[in-house]
Amino acid sequence: MNRNHITCVFITLLLTTAACFAQNPLDFGNDIRTADPSGHVWPDGKMYVYTSHDEECQPDFFMKNWHVFSSSDLVNWTDHGPILSVEQLSWADNYAWAPDAAYKNGKYYLVFPAGTGIKDRKNPENSTKWMGIGIAVSDAPTGPFKDAIGTPLWREPYANDPCLFLDDDGSAYLYFHGKNFDYYVVELAEDLLSTKGDFIKMDMGGYEPKMEGPWVFKRNDLYYFTMPENNQVLTYYTGKSPKGPWQYQGVFMEQEHNSNNHHSIVEYKGQWILFYHRWLEVPDSDCTLRKRQRHSAAEYLYFNEDGTIQQVKRTSEGVKDFEIRIRRK
Repeated sequence: MNRNHITCVFITLLLTTAACFAQNPLDFGNDIRTADPSGHVWPDGKMYVYTSHDEECQPDFFMKNWHVFSSSDLVNWTDHGPILSVEQLSWADNYAWAPDAAYKNGKYYLVFPAGTGIKDRKNPENSTKWMGIGIAVSDAPTGPFKDAIGTPLWREPYANDPCLFLDDDGSAYLYFHGKNFDYYVVELAEDLLSTKGDFIKMDMGGYEPKMEGPWVFKRNDLYYFTMPENNQVLTYYTGKSPKGPWQYQGVFMEQEHNSNNHHSIVEYKGQWILFYHRWLEVPDSDCTLRKRQRHSAAEYLYFNEDGTIQQVKRTSEGVKDFEIRIRRK
């Protein structure tokens, strides 16, 4: 057996061992609870996943900071967070919910929702909860990020769950979940620090179910508007423009436990990946408020020849064999 062969065998064993010990949900370490994963590949070639952070036993999604995790193999992750906290904001003190991120002109942008007040679920008329969308900037993908404008991009409408899509020509489009304002998009200025023009109501082809957490991406010449329909099942539309009109294409991931989902879809090393969160039981948790807690997970995602998305099943394996797959290509 020559040296090259021995080396190949050793590398294979290492990769196989790593795969065996990987797991879905993703191993972000230290038993951290995360949700709303936003995946991005930056110029250094690594995968970065920006998440919200569920504190143990938090009441009614009272959340205080955002984290980012990086990996080169989707198995071994580094936690670089928290990268921003509501304590650093002058206009909000709670609800550090689903973030997104972008890279432009050598800067990294964190688009985040935050808010104030309390939601009274029994007597909604007494609710004072408000949420808006802010922009933070950093010279590095791992932060630290600084609130760039010291105010939300707008105060009306109430909004959260931002998705910031940069098209091939550099145009930036911000999608979001808004109170009485779903299926709107607004273009951002060149520096991504302000809106450009008015909100645009998109043509969704006549089908506009309840939704949250939109995610838009482009593959070949086709744009995809994806979302948790009724906040649970993942569905999508396709179109020829980031502003629509859109054609509804149906479900690509069914619901689980009648719980909400939030996702992102990104290509990495030639393979498309779906990041999402799952509600899983945590036997060793002291939390009595919920039987299940949220954890970020990932699955492979595939397209048919006509560009439609194939059904995605939740698995315990997830993307643990990612490096092996890439080496086989």
